[in-house]
Amino acid sequence: MRKSLFQKAKVFPWITNVTLYGCLFAGGDLVHQYLAHPDHIDWRHTRHVGIVALSFHGNFNYFWLRALERRFPGRSLGMVLRKLVLDQSFASPLATSVFYTGVSFLEGKEDIFEDWRAKFFNTYKTGLMYWPFMQFLNFMLMPLYLRTAFMGCSAFLWATFLCFSRQNGDGTAAVALAWIMAPKKRLLTRKTNEEK
Repeated sequence: MRKSLFQKAKVFPWITNVTLYGCLFAGGDLVHQYLAHPDHIDWRHTRHVGIVALSFHGNFNYFWLRALERRFPGRSLGMVLRKLVLDQSFASPLATSVFYTGVSFLEGKEDIFEDWRAKFFNTYKTGLMYWPFMQFLNFMLMPLYLRTAFMGCSAFLWATFLCFSRQNGDGTAAVALAWIMAPKKRLLTRKTNEEK
């Protein structure tokens, strides 16, 4: 099975990488929803997250990673650090912005920048604790034809965090970890707020 997937990724790298990325990103939303409220899954929201991931994130990352490799070829420490700096200073803010505004647009919000204004900076700072390490592994260990797929696997966890931040959090890792560690407290707080 795994060998077959790798062969398909070599023969059809774009469609394999983009599809896998989009599905894993949507899966991250499903995990968040299951943890937040297991009795009700909002498939519409998952569809919106999947559309943003398939139409932008997967495609952007596929071509972005190839452009970085063309400009800074190889796996030497100097080349990898150049790729990391560019990735975190350009691609990461762009991808985070598109997520917040894209999902808001698909949901028909009047102000599609509301979530972005409230959560972008915190989310970007949190991403700086996660993505440089994941991208370092990606640039050092993965062949080019699997880099977007590896990012998709990394993005599964990141998408779970983004969906939490968009719906329940403020974009900080501290709030997300507190939410994960205290599910009963979270449910009691929600019921108290609803009663008010």
